[in-house]
This record gives sequence, C-alpha cells and structure tokens, in this order.
Amino acid sequence: MAERRSVGDARRVVVKVGSSSLTTPAGGIDSDRLAALVDVLAGHQQSGHQVVLVSSGAIAAGLAPLGLPRRPRDLATQQAAASVGQGRLLREYAERFGGHGVVVGQVLLTPDDLVRRSHHRNAQRTLERLLRLGVVPIVNENDTVATDEIRFGDNDRLAALVAHLLRADALVLLSDVDGLYDAPPDRPGARRVAEIRTEDDLAVVRLNRGSSTGTGRGGMLAKVAAARIATAGGVPVVVAAAGDAGAVLAGQPVGTYFHPAATRTSSRLLWLAHATAGRGSLTLDPGAVRAVVSRRASLLAAGVVGVDGTFAAGEPVDLLDENGHTVARGLVNFDSAELPRLLGRSTRDLARELGSDYEREIVHRDDIVLVRADRSGP
Repeated sequence: MAERRSVGDARRVVVKVGSSSLTTPAGGIDSDRLAALVDVLAGHQQSGHQVVLVSSGAIAAGLAPLGLPRRPRDLATQQAAASVGQGRLLREYAERFGGHGVVVGQVLLTPDDLVRRSHHRNAQRTLERLLRLGVVPIVNENDTVATDEIRFGDNDRLAALVAHLLRADALVLLSDVDGLYDAPPDRPGARRVAEIRTEDDLAVVRLNRGSSTGTGRGGMLAKVAAARIATAGGVPVVVAAAGDAGAVLAGQPVGTYFHPAATRTSSRLLWLAHATAGRGSLTLDPGAVRAVVSRRASLLAAGVVGVDGTFAAGEPVDLLDENGHTVARGLVNFDSAELPRLLGRSTRDLARELGSDYEREIVHRDDIVLVRADRSGP
C-alpha cells in the first residue's frame, strides 16, 4: 500500500489516456467520458499536484467529420484525420478544464524533440514553464508531420519518455481494461495481476496487441513496453481503466502497479534506446558482439564486418550480430562514407596510417545501449 500511496502523493504525475477511452465507436469524441476524466485531473491539479496529460484521440476524433468509418491505414489519411481531430480534441479539453478554472496548453512532439539535444531542452523548458504557470499541458505526438520511419509508434511510449523528460514522480497509463490479467479479461476465472516487480512476474500475464475498438495503436503490449521504459528510470507506473483514474490518483489499489527499478538507467541511454531509430547499421563479428554485450566494451574497427545505410558521425546506428539481429544501439564516431576503409583494422594501425583522429572507437561504450530482442527496453 505504501507504493500506491506514493502515486497518490506524487508531486508531478504524467497521465496518458488512449483513444478507446475518449471516443465513440463511430470515431467522435465521447464528451461524457472526457468530462469525467477532466473532473478527476482538474481536481488533482487544484489539490496541489502538477499534472501532464498525454492524450491520444486526435486521429479518432477526425474520423467522423471526414466520413471515415474506421482508422485509415495509409499515413496521409491518418495525418489528415489528425489535422481535423486535434483541434476538436483540444477545444473539448479547453472547455472542460476551463469549467474548473484550469488553463490547458497544447504540446505536440516528434521523436526529434526528445533526441536532438537542443530540441529536447526546449521541450523540457516549455513544459516546465507551463507547469509553473499552473497550466495542464496536453501532449500528443505531432501526427500531422510524423513519418512512418520517424515516430513514437504509440502514445504509451511517448508518455514514458515525457515522464523521464520532466523527472515525474509517477506515470499512469489509462485504458479500457483495468490492468494486466493472467488470461483474457473476459474469460471466467481471469485474475488481475496487482503488481509487477520483475520480468519474471510478466510470465503469467496475457497480453493483447491492439485496442479493442480499433481506433488506437496501443494495447497491453505497448503499455508493458512503456512501463519498462519508465521503471528503468525509477518512475513507478500504474496501468488502469480510465474510469478508475480518480482511485489511482488517490493511491487506491486498483489496476496493475509496476515497481521502479532499483538501479536507474540514465535518461540519455533510455532516449537512445527508445526515442531514436538507427540511421544505419554495423554488422559485428562474434568477438565484437561478446565484447559489446557481455563486457560492455567499446566497439572497435577490428570487430566490424559490414556497414549499411547513410549516416553522419554522432548519429545513432544499430549494432547487429552475424544473423542480422540487433543487439545494441550506439552513437557512431565516423560517418558511413569513412567506415568501409576502417573495417577489420586495429586502432593502432589506423592511427599510424591515417593520423591520431582515427585512434578512437567506432562507438564508445558510454554511447552504447543494449537492446532487448523485443525492442522494448535497454
């Protein structure tokens, strides 16, 4: 119970709500459910807490006005729906929060805003200032300009990264399901899993990939992945039903509670693992894979057997084993045009032939994060 009370006592909390909890099956905004959520969040904010709301629903809210029967598959139509729906969604939030005397501000983010140092500092400053001014930031991915290659993928992951960006005290992921279960929730005898302490606890959990309504990108897999990101940085997470938002923020034992990790992963490595995509890849020989993965050593030119893609020095690249599986991601010290002539050669030989600038690692160990096979955590 002490852990749950810590969520209720959190000075700064990030709350994420999914499309299925805000919209009707036809794609319009469900004003009653949105109003109920706003009542809870406004009350929490006015009782002395700082609240950041990461809200899905822009694309879903744009479906009905555009006469679309379901979420479109192609990116251009998704972006058109987001363009129409985002304004409608924010207007609804502004009116509902305004009824409580609370001002809201819209913050639309892309992965670049959390990866590029100048961008993420600006995003951080803006959000911090909004909170100091007593504003509730309404955060969403900037779907109208995102591309398939460069996007967060789901707002659960965005919420986890925002929680890190703002050093939040808790993250609450709201859904149309009231937590994680050991079987499909509608099956007789299915039991809600009250807490997750380790990866072993997830062995009993039955996960679904998609939203039950078909209006969102998330699902329990996405929420578990987001929880891994947040807890790795020391942020506790609760996954619960949107209707239980008040109980969660009051510290009551609803939903599924994810304990924060005892040893925190730095925000820099978490962003490298979860807010970046490799601009290219380097294939490693078995010895280099062992050095990087087991010994956490730097990657040297002698251990690289292949280069793929076009990238500049300082950009993220995926590090692959001989079978093409990603084992790590790192910030490379050379651009893709330079690397082919360096492969398989010792650092000493390169320095003797090409100069002292080449007497360094291809990727330094401090700039490498190991990547899980399911891409869900470092």
